[in-house]
Amino acid sequence: MHIQDIFKRDETTLSFEFFPPKTQASAETLYQTITQLEELKPSFVSVTYGAGGSTRQLTHDLVVRIHEKTSLDPIPHLTCVCHQESEIRQILERYALAGVNNILALGGDLPQDRLDYDRAQDAFTYAADLVHFARKFGEQGNHPDKRGFGIGVAGFPEGHPSTPDRLLEMDFLKAKVDAGADYICTQLFFDNRDFFDFCERCELAGIHIPIIAGLMPVLTISSMKRMAQLSAGSRFPAPLLRALHRVADDPEAVKQVGIHWATRQCMDLLDNKTQGIHFYTLNRSDATRQIYMSMGLNDSTPVQRRNGL
Repeated sequence: MHIQDIFKRDETTLSFEFFPPKTQASAETLYQTITQLEELKPSFVSVTYGAGGSTRQLTHDLVVRIHEKTSLDPIPHLTCVCHQESEIRQILERYALAGVNNILALGGDLPQDRLDYDRAQDAFTYAADLVHFARKFGEQGNHPDKRGFGIGVAGFPEGHPSTPDRLLEMDFLKAKVDAGADYICTQLFFDNRDFFDFCERCELAGIHIPIIAGLMPVLTISSMKRMAQLSAGSRFPAPLLRALHRVADDPEAVKQVGIHWATRQCMDLLDNKTQGIHFYTLNRSDATRQIYMSMGLNDSTPVQRRNGL
């Protein structure tokens, strides 16, 4: 289903993200996770793309399998880094042929083994360029849906790690929207005030497309430290840190604190009529299912239909 139709159907979207497996065994484990989360009836699911396209084929295979074998609508990530125009076109052609209706267009990160790679070799320097190309691809009649692909882009409530100028950051986001983006999915955050402020700044910048909030609960102390390193500046509110420090020696208690905090974020976002919530699942179903249970949900239907509980 095209993302525009999903937003028309669901007043509030609930969605999940997976990353492609690296082995056949992990592929089967992930597929079981996806099957379990299918029971929650998400609006859509997304599949990540390795740095520099390192898991390009794995992403494509997983997306097609989800599309053909489940009732879920998959949205694959697509990145600019280390790609030529012909490669991007081939990827879009494969997705169009498979009946995949949406993509998430990203700038992307360099592979760890190619940090000295010259980005001048890439066909697209910025995500806005990729959005424009994907939009033009659809307008040329290369997709069965006359609207072409539904296109999502990334937003950063806490600020883009490589763009400290917050005014310039919004200019870049507006450029992606003007190039043809249909919606924004944000990087993870732990303080809803950052998200609400981001939404207000989008409105001031003339951005009026749906904004989906990205959430990932803290499940271990080590994962929290990795989040801080990878996102180059995640802000962990003092009350969350205080609660985690109290139970730092109890792994199960740490997990429950993280799930409780994420559940409170979800309830507040829903109360404030947020367009959607996107769960970064880390290819696991347990935490997401517990959040649903804590909100009194068996599946996504009450939220999707009534924009509240």
